[in-house]
Amino acid sequence: MLFRFLRAAPSRLVPLYMLILLIGTVGCDSAETMDPEDDTGRVVEGVDLDLLFASPAAAELDGIQADWATRDVSARDVRIDSSFAISLGGTPGTAQVLSHVVDGARHYGLLLLPDARPPEGVPSIVLTHGGDEGVGLNEPLSADAAGRDALTLITLGLDQFWPDFAYIVPSFRAEPLVVGGRVWLSEGDASPWDRDVDDALALVNAALETAPGLDPTRIGALGYSRGGTVALLMAIRDPRIVRLSAFFGPTDFLFGSSREFVADALRGNVADLPGLDVLNEDIIVPLRAGTLPLAEARLALIRRSPVYFADRLPEVQVHHGQADTVVPVEQTERLSAIMAGLARTPPAYEAFLYNGGGHSPLTMPQSTQRSGLFLSALLTVPSAPAFD
Repeated sequence: MLFRFLRAAPSRLVPLYMLILLIGTVGCDSAETMDPEDDTGRVVEGVDLDLLFASPAAAELDGIQADWATRDVSARDVRIDSSFAISLGGTPGTAQVLSHVVDGARHYGLLLLPDARPPEGVPSIVLTHGGDEGVGLNEPLSADAAGRDALTLITLGLDQFWPDFAYIVPSFRAEPLVVGGRVWLSEGDASPWDRDVDDALALVNAALETAPGLDPTRIGALGYSRGGTVALLMAIRDPRIVRLSAFFGPTDFLFGSSREFVADALRGNVADLPGLDVLNEDIIVPLRAGTLPLAEARLALIRRSPVYFADRLPEVQVHHGQADTVVPVEQTERLSAIMAGLARTPPAYEAFLYNGGGHSPLTMPQSTQRSGLFLSALLTVPSAPAFD
């Protein structure tokens, strides 16, 4: 079965607030035929898959981390493009459409703030969405018939906003942010799982610069599918992300059925799946044409793979359905094996696998409650060090 990276979970019919997690279906289960260049199937369209998917060398990992260190994710040319009152968990709050410049392009995101901010500051959760349809906030702002809060978060990890947190919600480059029918389009070329992280980290810096009262020592992340991978990579690259919960995200683009997907794509059989079209255009097509060296293609896959940098992860909780046909559960099992090798046990690392669960938390009983309890630790203010 091909590695089907992403697909949005079915959403509940909540009429007001929605982070969009729409993604296409795959439908690519045809049997693979051997390439005429090599009847072992190792070489496909001139590309040696054994070399492409070999385990990373230390020099490759060092080079990627050196590249990350050069990326500028500072807050640049920050603007508040829109601001209005909202309700967060039944308490007064403010929504701001923030924009800033990253990689020379203007990027948009959403900042949701409780109006009451205690002297010790407010912890933040970065919400990273799946798919590539962008993210949005719908209006009007009123409670639904069930009495649920006007802004109800249905993106997997939360049933509704917790009033004691701020929320930082990035779109990713080349995607829309939709608020009340108005559209802000983030500039730049799409770069799933890679420059997504730059966008999200730069938005965190813009939020910290703009909003007084955010505690920079208590930042968490909550991500789903594509966004689950982004949340892991954010925490690897920025130690300010101290705790995260990730749902069914890819963790290793060199592992398992990834090879079969690439083999099919090299033959021109690419699934119509957001995210993968960009990888095909930027990596697979030029690799097949000989215009992208295999060494560079490897780096592009490795830097999207959190498992190779797992020793830099903070406290992590992951969730995955064992019947997920979009992102196979092997991806979370792979991360769990790596974390076990690092002697990471609860609460430093927790993995929950759900028998019969698919690519939706609605098929994974207790997953949202576990995620909420795990992230609630961010509400505790670290004690000041004691001095004799």
